This record gives sequence, C-alpha cells and structure tokens, in this order.
Amino acid sequence: MNLSSLTPPVGQKHRKKRVGRGMGSGTGKTSGRGSKGARSISGYSIMRGFEGGQMPLHRRLPKRGFTNIFKKEFAIVNLRDLARIGGDNFTPDSLMERGLFSKLGDGLKILGTGEVTQAITVEAHIFSKAAAEKIQKAGGTVKIIGAAA
Repeated sequence: MNLSSLTPPVGQKHRKKRVGRGMGSGTGKTSGRGSKGARSISGYSIMRGFEGGQMPLHRRLPKRGFTNIFKKEFAIVNLRDLARIGGDNFTPDSLMERGLFSKLGDGLKILGTGEVTQAITVEAHIFSKAAAEKIQKAGGTVKIIGAAA
C-alpha cells in the first residue's frame, strides 16, 4: 500500500448535481426549483428565524427586562488584591500591568473586600465607602481620578 493507492470508501463521494442542463438530465428548465414561488426566483434568501409563515419564536415570546444604554462598566479591584500583589502606590496603569484587570472600561473601582495592613496610596476613578475608610484607617491616601476639582 502507498499514498497513490488510497481511495475513499464506497458511497462517500458523490458527483456534483448539474442543474439546468436540458430536459433529459432530470433537472433542466426550472433546475429543480419548481415553477412558481419565492424559492424559485434568483436571489431568494430566507429570513433568519423564518418558520414557514408560523409566528416565529422570537415574536411569540414576551419581551422581558430592560437594558440601560447608559450603564457604566468599571474594572473592579478589591483591597485583598492590592494586599496580595504588594507595594504602596497603585494607579490604574500599574494595576493593569500587573494583570489585575484587562480592560479599564469606564474607569477603575476599588471595593472593600479584604484588609489593608500598611499605608498605601491608591488612585482610582471611584471607591466604595468601605474601601476608602479602610485605606484611610491604615494611614493611606485615596485619590479620585477625573473628579471635578
């Protein structure tokens, strides 16, 4: 056996159907599309979700919920994450470099889960009340970026 003697299993390969090649071929004239109707016409494409005229599922189901188009997506960092990576000065850029988040979005938000044992300086766009209290209690400083001065 060699590569030139390999053949596919019987019945796996089919000849391409050649449509519109005369009445004797079985698929002449209308090319197997029938006489009339949308499907017989060139350029026909079915709509996504079309169910043959039955009311489509996406129209049968009720509308639910609400999407706020003004929602802000913040990168979230907890105090325990700051304690874990160590250091005393944190900015959004330095935290992104260290891999705490990948996309800044509308800003950096510091949350208060975890404890702060040393004085640290944190710059962020928004702080939770608990996070700001814990940082200041440990002798650190909180700097809000982009706040109207």
